[in-house]
Amino acid sequence: MNPIQSTSASISTRAIRLAVVGLVGASTLWMAGCSSVKLDDKAPPIESRNVSGSTGTSSSSNAASTVAPVVADPDSASNALLNGLPRVIYFDFDSFIVKDEFRPVLDGYGKVLTTIRGKKLFIEGHTDERGGREYNLALGQKRAEAVVKSLTLLGVSADQVEAVSFGEERPAVTGSTEEAWAKNRRAEFKDR
Repeated sequence: MNPIQSTSASISTRAIRLAVVGLVGASTLWMAGCSSVKLDDKAPPIESRNVSGSTGTSSSSNAASTVAPVVADPDSASNALLNGLPRVIYFDFDSFIVKDEFRPVLDGYGKVLTTIRGKKLFIEGHTDERGGREYNLALGQKRAEAVVKSLTLLGVSADQVEAVSFGEERPAVTGSTEEAWAKNRRAEFKDR
C-alpha cells in the first residue's frame, strides 16, 4: 500500500468512526428529549380542609348558597348548564388538587349531568407558561382528570365527561405576572 492510499484509508476510517460517534450521541440526546416527567399519582384529587373556629354554620352550606340553583329542563339541556354555573375553576401553582371553594361548582355540574344523562362535556386542563411543554401538558391532563374524577364520584357517567389537556397552549390571559398565571391555571367546562 502506498502512502496516499494509507492516508485516504485512515481518513475514511476516521470519518466512519466520527459518523458513528455522532449518530450514537444524537440518538442518545433524542431519546433523552423524549423522556417525560412523572407527576405524583398518589396525591388526592380533592383538597380537604377543616375549617376550625366556625360559628355553628357549616362551610358546605355557606359554599352551596353562593351557587345559583340549577333548573334541569330535559328539553333545554344546553341552557341548564349555563344557569349560573361558572365555566372555569382555578388551581394553585403546580397542583391538580380541586380546592374546596370549587366544590359547589362541581356539585352543580353533578346535579345537571346526573339529571340530563345525554349531556356531555369536555373538561379542558390548562397551565400557566412556567415549566416545560411536556410537564404542562401532563399537569393540565391531571387537572382535567381530577375534575372528571370528582364528577364521577358525584354520580356522573364516565361517558358524559372527557378530560383534555392544552397545557400552556391556550392562555386565558397573556402576561408574565402572578395575576396572569393564576388565571391560566384552570380547568374549563366545554360542551361536546
